[in-house]
Amino acid sequence: MYFGLSEEQQFFQESINKFLEDTVTVDALRSHRTGENKNLSRLVFEGLNELGLSSLVVPEAFGGLGLDSLFAISVSESLGRGVAPYPFIGSFLIAPFLIDKLGSDSQKQKYLPGIATGEKRFAVALTEMTGRRIQSGIKYSNQKLNGRTLFVMDDIESTHYLIVDSDAGVHVVDASGDGLKKIELRSVDVTSFLSELALTDVETEALDNDSDNIESIQQAINLGRIALAANTLGAAQHMLDRSVDYAKERKQFGRQIGSFQAVKHMCAQMASDLEPCYSMTWYAAHTMDHIPHESQLMACQTKAQLSEVGSSIAKTATEVHGGMGFTDDLGLHYWFKRIGLNRQLLGSPDLLREEAADIQGL
Repeated sequence: MYFGLSEEQQFFQESINKFLEDTVTVDALRSHRTGENKNLSRLVFEGLNELGLSSLVVPEAFGGLGLDSLFAISVSESLGRGVAPYPFIGSFLIAPFLIDKLGSDSQKQKYLPGIATGEKRFAVALTEMTGRRIQSGIKYSNQKLNGRTLFVMDDIESTHYLIVDSDAGVHVVDASGDGLKKIELRSVDVTSFLSELALTDVETEALDNDSDNIESIQQAINLGRIALAANTLGAAQHMLDRSVDYAKERKQFGRQIGSFQAVKHMCAQMASDLEPCYSMTWYAAHTMDHIPHESQLMACQTKAQLSEVGSSIAKTATEVHGGMGFTDDLGLHYWFKRIGLNRQLLGSPDLLREEAADIQGL
């Protein structure tokens, strides 16, 4: 039995990879970081939407492609490989997933077609279900939200927010509404977009189709965790590829450094650590649509594993490059930092392993 990506999925990945290689170069990332290039996010947003990423998981009935979780996960891998400044996981994966699961027919018609075209851009606040901080929280009363929520995902030029409250209610909030204050959070990764929201009597539209909110929210978190794992997988693969290429070119003592046994071992160890992660990630995505009772456990284990492997590869790849690995000239740090941020979003490895242990009754 062959288990892997289909030809269609591989072709889609190649299209994304080619676009990002041409658009998101190290020079472009550097000018984006310094503020000299303020158009990179827009160019990437428009280009990837033309490839269909905004409509990927939106059902066909609402103008989307209606593709499965494995397809979406393969896309997230490519976005990690190209370290794209693009709001995929929150805006175009978790948001349409939850609206489709929990929204009424009128709410689906109101929001999903706009998500598919990229006109409606949702930032997603899930920290109420993934470990909120003390004195932070969102309370819902009299059709209004009050409180604070941290680490809102993919908050760039958002038109709406999808917010989970302390009682597992899911709400759509207009980004231009009264009582809403956005505080941009600067992370190490300049290609990701996080914020903190302070809400004071903010009017909201609750998603409601009489479904089990907690189960659907958990499935959305599972999907987000697997997507983050795939994103780390792509970033780690890029760092490994760069290390191998560098080892073949860089000379020391009249020899390519790749001929030294120590460097060979470092590259071989990275490759052997990363290879099993592909099948693990693909299987985790497979469980989302076909074995849902396994998806939470697989999401926890997969993201925890990729967080550890990704961090190890990021460190080793930097060492293979020697002193140059730390410089802005090579730009490896953009992938290093993406891996570091992904490690923390929607749960650190320790939290995820504790959750996995609880699921198994350990």
